[in-house]
Amino acid sequence: MSGHSKWASIKHRKAKVDAQRGKLFSRLNREVMVAAKTGGGNPDANPRLRQAIQTAREASMPSANIERAIKKGTGELPGITYEECVYEGYGPGGVAILVEVMTDNKNRSTSELRKVFSKYGGNMGQTGCVAWIFEKKGLILVEKEKMPEDKLMDIVIESGGEDLKSEGDTHEVTTSVGNFSKVKDALSSQGIPITLAKITMLPKNNVQIEGPGAESLLKLMDELEGYDDVQNTYSNFDMPEEIINSAEK
Repeated sequence: MSGHSKWASIKHRKAKVDAQRGKLFSRLNREVMVAAKTGGGNPDANPRLRQAIQTAREASMPSANIERAIKKGTGELPGITYEECVYEGYGPGGVAILVEVMTDNKNRSTSELRKVFSKYGGNMGQTGCVAWIFEKKGLILVEKEKMPEDKLMDIVIESGGEDLKSEGDTHEVTTSVGNFSKVKDALSSQGIPITLAKITMLPKNNVQIEGPGAESLLKLMDELEGYDDVQNTYSNFDMPEEIINSAEK
């Protein structure tokens, strides 16, 4: 697996802010609803729903909220019907951006997201223009101080993980989608604290960006991430840590 996902790491640091805004629960609620709608309300027979429920529980979402979302998805309770959409485009410096959306009004979302891209020097592209740059993978983050790299590598290899990279204060483990739960369970069984574990889209290659373009890009990603209909945002940028740290202050 080539390339380190800087945006995945930044989003992880912003997770507490998302939770405070109520944004996190809204996203999790929609994912549970859509997973139940598309694959049924039984998590044992619906891997997507099973993962959505696990993620919601890890975020301390109340069980009653999860059950209600499942019933809305299956039609047992009335609820809003959401449509899944993926938008693709470019940010400053030609950086690739992929945006996953769940919306009850696709025309509204398309128009408003196009404006966000344009506002910060980006542009929304055609379907398929950047999707090929990303691969669906399992991503697990472990703090370096919690586990030596050589010992972690042994567990990752034995459990079927694909790669281990270390950057900053974090070990980044990547897996196939099929082996994600196996690797995660193997780490947990060894008592290794996991700071982030999710199925995500990781870039095959990265684009280096600095200066004013980098600052505009971070503002663009933040505004896309904050839009109500957006579930996930992915990008292939790489930039100096000092720019990221300055923007987060």
